Amino acid sequence: MSVNGGLDRFINQIAEGDCRELLPQLPHECIDLVVTSPPYADQRKHIYGGVHPDEYVEWFLPISAELKRVLKPSGSFVLNIKERVVNGERHTYVIELILKMREQGWLWTEEYIRHKKNTYPGKWPNRFRDAWERCLHFTKQKQFKMFQEAVMVPMGEWRHARLRKLSDNDLRRDVSRVGSGFGKRVANWIGRELAYPTNVLHMATECYNRNHAATFPVDLPAWFIKLFTEPGDVVLDPFIGSGTTAVACVRLGRKYIGFEWNPEYVRVARERVAQETSQPNLYTFAEERAEYEA
Repeated sequence: MSVNGGLDRFINQIAEGDCRELLPQLPHECIDLVVTSPPYADQRKHIYGGVHPDEYVEWFLPISAELKRVLKPSGSFVLNIKERVVNGERHTYVIELILKMREQGWLWTEEYIRHKKNTYPGKWPNRFRDAWERCLHFTKQKQFKMFQEAVMVPMGEWRHARLRKLSDNDLRRDVSRVGSGFGKRVANWIGRELAYPTNVLHMATECYNRNHAATFPVDLPAWFIKLFTEPGDVVLDPFIGSGTTAVACVRLGRKYIGFEWNPEYVRVARERVAQETSQPNLYTFAEERAEYEA
């Protein structure tokens, strides 16, 4: 019998089956990060059967309860989701789900926006094309693992002219004139090459569907994996589809667990991971540690 309650048989595996049946087989508090994009309400019925928007919250709550059970106290849950249009208006199932998950004990810590830079053109009578999706960040407690330095971005060339000659206000904390309590000290940025990102993630959509109807780019789970985990941590995707989250884990030196009930997607995911593991991994643990400790 495994010393960790049977977790070993799932580590670095794409398990075929319904996550509602597989999640109870995981031990308590064994996962560092859950990142997933479940089937959106009533979408792709020919593949997933479809869950009506009015029933989506009831369908998802038992899953989120199990995810809360298996997540470590210091862990995070990132849910990539988007409301669909029903009878000419946006349905409220995502908002309702957030409120119900808070009743389960989840903290709705943050909301990130995934901006899809290369959405296909189109025309609709009463709205424009969707170019963004929600990435809802839930935690079990206020203190959780987060490595902000791992996702810092270049400051840009503008800083050279802006920081060349500083005013007296730039050299001290200049408090907002509108009484908001916010303030800034521009001199703090002298000599810095990197800045913290915003909560809007500008990423292109996946151009190759990899035999899956809704593949998201590897960069999306990879960004959250770098932000909320360390090398060797365990990342779970209960709707892993074509294996994108597992690919990101392999590239970043994390352990993965994936659940997927569609046999064809399981095959594709396993092939992608096998191909990825056969490639030399040039991104070492030491390099990543140096990135967020620098």
